[in-house]
Amino acid sequence: MQLLGLAIAPGLAIAIFIYWRDKFEREPRRLLIWAFFLGIVSIVPAVILENWWGARGAGISESLTGTAFYAFIVVGLSEEFAKYFFVRRYLYNHPEFDEPYDGITYSVMVSMGFATLENILYVLEGGMSTALMRMFTAVPAHAVFGIIMGYYMGLAKFVPERRALYHFMAVFGAMLLHGAYDFALMQQSMPEWQFGGAILSLFIGIRLSLRAIRLHQQASPFKVDAF
Repeated sequence: MQLLGLAIAPGLAIAIFIYWRDKFEREPRRLLIWAFFLGIVSIVPAVILENWWGARGAGISESLTGTAFYAFIVVGLSEEFAKYFFVRRYLYNHPEFDEPYDGITYSVMVSMGFATLENILYVLEGGMSTALMRMFTAVPAHAVFGIIMGYYMGLAKFVPERRALYHFMAVFGAMLLHGAYDFALMQQSMPEWQFGGAILSLFIGIRLSLRAIRLHQQASPFKVDAF
């Protein structure tokens, strides 16, 4: 039970943090729970896509290009597109999605559902050390990917003249950060740089995410009414 709690805690903590950062018009909790559940479900198409690529020879290798393809396309694109699909299909057109920050809220909730189930599977196999490591790396990384995706989905919803571009950037931006993080961990030619590269990409992602949160908070149409 302790391991299970450690596996679930970081995803829930980040979900609560994002919820409380929604200062002006918070989303209904039932909808957030639904988004979290959709994130759990999104693992299914992601795994199907990754297995499809794996059956065609994609994987970690000594080749930088082969590993990059696996990190950015097979893993990064498959997982982030799966999350994007569920946000776009089930949350994007909901009446409660009524300000730019909601893109971040719903995308992160879906990402945390995905990351929590993934984390449970890894932690039950790897034990306490895996739980502690992923608490400060992999789970926050998924949150970062979700924030970047949600930032652009918020723009797509409320800047219609650039909607197609922002939908593309929602997937591409999340895939780029996801791929960079995984590539650093996967590449074998310079193993001494693996962890450092992953932490650097995570640090850059956190900086971008905090800026994205701030920009959408400032753009909230409910901001004036809050004072």
